[in-house]
Amino acid sequence: MRFVYPARLRRHGPNEVVVSFRDLPECLTSGIDESDALAEARDALEEAIAGRIDDSEAIPEPSRRETGEYLVAVPTPMAAKAALVLVCRETGLSQSDLAARLGMDQPSISRILDPKLPTPADRLNQALRALGQEPVVEVQERPSA
Repeated sequence: MRFVYPARLRRHGPNEVVVSFRDLPECLTSGIDESDALAEARDALEEAIAGRIDDSEAIPEPSRRETGEYLVAVPTPMAAKAALVLVCRETGLSQSDLAARLGMDQPSISRILDPKLPTPADRLNQALRALGQEPVVEVQERPSA
């Protein structure tokens, strides 16, 4: 699972650059220039993924980047949380089942899966590993459009 989405930047007037995501049409933001717009895009993308988790909506697989688009990564903690949610959905694993696998109580699992609450990285890694997943952080140079 990769959580890096293509974004299109479009100038809207002299002091605004609008950012949109094909894969997440509800995710729109803007900034005063490209750099500011891309920083805002990261925050907006995190909120869009959190909203989809909250509303039990599908989290789409990122499309391939097209010419003129930028790649924007979901912040690592939210990406790990989204991966955990997706694995639970795909396997049909309930919160109770996950709690049993991790030796935790139901409220602790609810907090881990809540996109509004911070979760320590080691706790997310532990949960993903218990489901046969290996979290990997990748660092790469940001391509230009």
